[in-house]
Order: sequence, then C-alpha cells, then structure tokens
Amino acid sequence: MLKVILYFWALFASVFIIDQYIKYLILEGFRYQTECIDITYALNKGVAFSMFAWVGEYLKYIQSALLLFGLSYVFAKGYVRQYWIPIALLVGGGVGNVYDRFIHGGVVDYVYWHCGFNFAIFNFADVMIDLAVVIILFLNFRAPKEV
Repeated sequence: MLKVILYFWALFASVFIIDQYIKYLILEGFRYQTECIDITYALNKGVAFSMFAWVGEYLKYIQSALLLFGLSYVFAKGYVRQYWIPIALLVGGGVGNVYDRFIHGGVVDYVYWHCGFNFAIFNFADVMIDLAVVIILFLNFRAPKEV
C-alpha cells in the first residue's frame, strides 16, 4: 500500500507541476493559433462554462473543502488502492485550478477550440479531471458484477 501511496503523490505532483508550468507560460505571454485551436489567455472566475461565477470569492473555499472531503473519503474507504491513477489525476487537476483561484483570482484557461463549432476554453487541469472521470467509469463498467 505504501508503494501505491507514493505513486499516487508522484502522479498528483506531476499533474500539478505540468499544469502550473503551462499556465506560467501563458501568463508570460505565450500564444499560438491554428485553424482549429488557439492557445490564448482567459481568466475563468466560475467553473465549467463560467457557471457559478456569481459565487465570487467563496468558490475557492467551496472547491477546497470539496477536494479535502473527497480526498479524505477515498483514502478512508481505501479506494485509492484500486483507483490511484484517476484519483491522482483528478486531485492534481483540481488542486491546480483551486490554486489559480487563490493566486490569480480565477482559473487560467488557454485552449480554445473553434473548428466546426465554438467550444469552451479550457486547460490541462480540466483535461486531467475529465480523463480521471473517464478512467473511473471505464474501470467500473468493466468490473465484474457482484451477485
């Protein structure tokens, strides 16, 4: 179990560090445009699609509490043993976005998809959170059913 916990924290730290480094580059002025994707800067004061922006400063505290509660729960229930990869991805991305709220006043987003349709602007942490959910769903749907 110690090995799993060490792997968990290593993956968590990797996701957080990569996320913050990319955001640092964006804040320093890195931009890129293609026919379908723009790498640009946007500060999102809400959550997905800027929802709940009206919550304001309280949003960072609410998300911090949810992350702490969720992490405590998965460790207490022992889920981290089976789901350490997606949980590390989810928490790494979540902490990266909450950290932005404390440091920058909102989440630093930068990937804007506009090929065929306009999509919300997002970041690496968002992708890691979405990937974590997909992995958890996959692991649960392929798991043998108890009778």
